[in-house]
Amino acid sequence: MKLLLVEDEAKLAEYLRHGLTQEGFIVDVALDGLDGLHQACEGQYDLMVLDGMLPGLDGLAVLAALRQQKQTQALPVLMLTARGDVEDRVKGLQSGADDYLVKPFAFSELVARLHVLMRRSQGTHSPDTTVLKLGDLELDLLRRKAQRAGQRLELTAKEFSLLTLLLRRQGEVLSRTELAEQVWDMNFDSETNVVEVAVRRLRTKLDVPFELPMIHTVRGMGYVLELRQN
Repeated sequence: MKLLLVEDEAKLAEYLRHGLTQEGFIVDVALDGLDGLHQACEGQYDLMVLDGMLPGLDGLAVLAALRQQKQTQALPVLMLTARGDVEDRVKGLQSGADDYLVKPFAFSELVARLHVLMRRSQGTHSPDTTVLKLGDLELDLLRRKAQRAGQRLELTAKEFSLLTLLLRRQGEVLSRTELAEQVWDMNFDSETNVVEVAVRRLRTKLDVPFELPMIHTVRGMGYVLELRQN
């Protein structure tokens, strides 16, 4: 999931960026309202965390502008604010915010609320929509657990994100360039073998212990996750 964080407190922004990245999100950061609005309109994001108190253009103004743009009308937005008054929260929700979190807050609560917004954006509250499956492989996006044949797979945050992308697009050949952009949010550098290393490590956990491999290399094109009969 790609997330835009708009927060003018640089230290807090970096703390949240680091933490959310560890949770498997791809995070872009904007330090003021104008930049945040521009990035939201020009980029493609699944979620937005928006501070209410911003220099230049405050959070409510950014939110109002977002809801007027066709491409950002449905973007799920969680607002952060130091103001805890009921009136302020109501104003934010009425302006189009999907959720509201008052500073200071627990990071775990922020993550939980983002997962709820993620479920809503998929059009249902059913937890089944957050479970991806292929054969005996099962990935629980909310609990961040992966298992195959009932056996728990101990994955790093990046391995989990990589497997999620491959599983969401099972049967499709994904190039190294696309994997680098989607999982690491980086432009692909032919001198960098980060994708190959990550795929190799994921294979040792997902394929090596089991009879039927799932990750396949398509020479000259990339990788695909699918079941193939021997």
